[in-house]
Amino acid sequence: MNDALRRLVQIVVGLYVFGAGLAFTVIGGFGQGAWTVFHEGISDHTTLTIGGATVLTGTVVFIVVLVMKVPVGRGTILNVLLIGPSTDLTLWLIDSPDHWVGRAAFTISGPLVVALGSSLYLGVHWGPGPRDGLMLGLNERGVSIRSGRFGVEATAFTAGFLLGGTIGWGTVWSLVAIGPAVQWMLPWFDRAPGTTTTNR
Repeated sequence: MNDALRRLVQIVVGLYVFGAGLAFTVIGGFGQGAWTVFHEGISDHTTLTIGGATVLTGTVVFIVVLVMKVPVGRGTILNVLLIGPSTDLTLWLIDSPDHWVGRAAFTISGPLVVALGSSLYLGVHWGPGPRDGLMLGLNERGVSIRSGRFGVEATAFTAGFLLGGTIGWGTVWSLVAIGPAVQWMLPWFDRAPGTTTTNR
């Protein structure tokens, strides 16, 4: 298998795993990350599924990123196209457990699965996701990455909350867990340009 094909397989698997992790937080029902709260809120008030709302939001943000002239790549497009359907497929395959222990297990594992998917995806170096591209665009216009991310995610979270998206301790767990987990996992899958190994 040549390197380009390995990267394609890695990014497709990563984006599927990412979407599955988002679905796990929905299945758990104890709260999810800011964007999923927003997508769930949109789903509650439209005919869109959560995955459909994810694709729609990603498409809108992608257009904004293009207007801001932020460099994108194949990974950016795949991100928009694959995460939403993966989320919907996982929600279709797995019912929410009746007992709170099972739902808590999904809530706890969800952000870790998202981190695994993120690490697989980011390790390919095929372009930022549309939401990360938005942060970069704001940064080029004088807004710090930290402030830009906080502002955009706070807006998504607030809108999702007002639309009835599920928040709770799982929301806090998502915020706390994903970043450190990605930092830990990413070196396992990092395929910096010119390399052919997935582990370091």
